[in-house]
Amino acid sequence: MKIAITGKGGVGKTTFAATLARLYAEEGCTVLAADVDPDANLGLALGFPEEVLDSIVPISKMRKLIEERTGAGPGNAMYTLNPKVDDIPDTYSKSYNGVKLLTLGTVETGGGGCVCPEHVMLKRILSYLSLRSKDVVIMDMEAGLEHLGRGTCEGMEQFVVVIEPGARSIQTYKNVKRLAHDLGIQTVRVVANKVRGTEDEEFIRSKIPAEDLLGFIHYNPEVIDADRQGKSPYDVSESAKEEIRKIKEILDQSN
Repeated sequence: MKIAITGKGGVGKTTFAATLARLYAEEGCTVLAADVDPDANLGLALGFPEEVLDSIVPISKMRKLIEERTGAGPGNAMYTLNPKVDDIPDTYSKSYNGVKLLTLGTVETGGGGCVCPEHVMLKRILSYLSLRSKDVVIMDMEAGLEHLGRGTCEGMEQFVVVIEPGARSIQTYKNVKRLAHDLGIQTVRVVANKVRGTEDEEFIRSKIPAEDLLGFIHYNPEVIDADRQGKSPYDVSESAKEEIRKIKEILDQSN
């Protein structure tokens, strides 16, 4: 299973990504969770201790490593577009609660035409992750759509767009689906988060095709408390965990 999780900022995609990763780890799967968000907090949502997280340097910030692998440098404008990366996930990830966390970061100056060494490195790593046949790979993507324009996750099997019950989230889903199809990714599914009741559920069902809707995660103060305490929602909220477990079962059936 290779899943890229995306959505606009603040919708709860990291909470979903982290809980999904923990559920796969609970089953004994080899799980690699990749944090591709510049505001990297997937590790905290996975339950990693803060002292471990404080020691992590995103791959995109490892200038020496990028120069070594790509051949780029201050006096060299030429570099390889196919750097060696197969050792990076195991060498530079941190493990806790049965999940390997690889913090990739992002290319802050990137755009649709970015071919800088950092971008080449990240794209190559993400492409390699999609080929790790025995692993469950879950990518917590940066908010918005820029990563789709850069094509950094075109090797993923499917996208999951986390939305809220609102018009702006619905528009994000439509834009992600269009751009993902341009990359050859046909499966774009939706998880509706922060759902308050039947009115919200009916709104979502009226806007999202039934075949794309994976399920609902209801508004849950326990998840907010987990964030306040710096804990994983998986360890704090049984109800949120069970809702995400049901969504996972649908994902598993479609794999």
